[in-house]
Amino acid sequence: MSDSDAARAVLDVWCELQCTDCRSALDDLRALRARYGDRLEIRLRHFPLEKHKHSYAAAQAAEEAAEQGLGRPYAEAVLGRAEELAERGEELLVEVAAGLGLDSEEVDTALIDGRHLLIVDADQAEGKAIGVRGTPTYVIDGELLDGSKDQSGLRERIEGIADRLLG
Repeated sequence: MSDSDAARAVLDVWCELQCTDCRSALDDLRALRARYGDRLEIRLRHFPLEKHKHSYAAAQAAEEAAEQGLGRPYAEAVLGRAEELAERGEELLVEVAAGLGLDSEEVDTALIDGRHLLIVDADQAEGKAIGVRGTPTYVIDGELLDGSKDQSGLRERIEGIADRLLG
């Protein structure tokens, strides 16, 4: 059986990059990547919260970073500086891009011209439609797992579902 024929599962992670709870979830996501590799597709879905002033811009910058091939490293780097993002906003987003070797001028331009607004808006609308209320929230095999208040036991629940899906 080729890799393309192998069983695969999808985990959507509804997240926002100014959320320290989402940063805490990174260890679980790394463990899931280590355990399942490419058999579990982990997709970042944007759910900017109104209480975090720079989360909407961060989601747009993450989309530009993804377009440049470094979406996950960028998202993780911004999450690692979530408190600083609250203070420095777009300046920090561009700085993180430059630090990763991205075209930081293009990230800055994307924040101005809004080229990724539709992606962010679509993610947020879909999240609201399926019942996402906070971040992080996971969806695997149609099951919504809300980690916005408490993340304990969520990785184990995700693993149980993934194991069932992947056989």
